[in-house]
Amino acid sequence: MSEPHKPSRWTLWLPLMLFLGFAGLAMSGLFRPAEREVESAMIGKPMPQFTLRAAVPERPGLSTADLADGKPRLLNVFASWCLPCAVEAPQLAALEAEGIEIVGVAIRDRPEDVAAFLARHGNPFSRIGADDRSEVQLGIGSSGVPETFVIDGQGKIRYQHIGEIRPEHLALLRDKLKEAGS
Repeated sequence: MSEPHKPSRWTLWLPLMLFLGFAGLAMSGLFRPAEREVESAMIGKPMPQFTLRAAVPERPGLSTADLADGKPRLLNVFASWCLPCAVEAPQLAALEAEGIEIVGVAIRDRPEDVAAFLARHGNPFSRIGADDRSEVQLGIGSSGVPETFVIDGQGKIRYQHIGEIRPEHLALLRDKLKEAGS
């Protein structure tokens, strides 16, 4: 009679090795979370063509032509229902007080809600376009609110700031605007 087949030593350890490898891979994902912010592929490219109606009666709407007048500016994507948008309001007011032009794109918002938001948090915008279906937002590569873009005088996107503007971001935004103006 023949002896029963004896498994080799490494095949006994194979299931444990596979389990440990999988567990190690899973743990590395927990300690190194994925990047949640998506940078726009539009940086360095011209703004897409658009014309947005005014989001509030006291400010004109916004179009691509308004962004190509030779003057760099900030374009802020915001919404009245966005809590971080309220957090960045003092920083936008500070930039406007320095003479920096800021235009706004209000995302999926009602005029009365935008007006109430601006009454509560201030209105640093020279123009505000209503992007009811997020077409402009998606067209410029914005993945959420708030986001702020530096637009040069020819209407090209030069820089994207993802998330709310905090006091420590002001110097960088000023520098990016200066670069866009040269």
